[in-house]
Amino acid sequence: MSDRVFVGIGSNIGDRAETIDRALVLLGLVPNCRVIQCSSLWETEPVGPPQPKYLNAVAEIRTDLEPFIFLNALLEIERSLGRVRSPQERNAPRTIDLDLLLFGDNIVMESNLEIPHPRLGNRPFVLIPLLELDDTLRHPGTGDLLVSFLPAERGNDGVVMWRTRTNPTVA
Repeated sequence: MSDRVFVGIGSNIGDRAETIDRALVLLGLVPNCRVIQCSSLWETEPVGPPQPKYLNAVAEIRTDLEPFIFLNALLEIERSLGRVRSPQERNAPRTIDLDLLLFGDNIVMESNLEIPHPRLGNRPFVLIPLLELDDTLRHPGTGDLLVSFLPAERGNDGVVMWRTRTNPTVA
């Protein structure tokens, strides 16, 4: 049985939209994976040191792969799109960032993989595009609706629609 997986996609170096589109194409080429839909692109202020704004999106994928195998596929896509990871990189600018947000109802707590993503609930730039795809999603650990993690007063979250869904890889 395939799992319903959600991947956060971000880029703030180079042609951000083109890089996200290329990542979606590559996600669709991963064996035993099918891209179901992708959110609109959302522009956000970066977290961390001064740097260019990010474009963010979330893709819904169906896969029969195990979480660690899927994670390795994400890391390979990042490498192929010019991402170089280093221990000092947290919150640094990047050509592409693919974050495994949700993997069915799985909960994984390992040193190199946490599902659901540990900062999912406090990142409007991830929650907004995720909830655009499905506003009934629940946190696998707590059962809380993910929409409940959004601030009651919207408008200061710095997340602005940049482009509606137009990616030709997902119909």
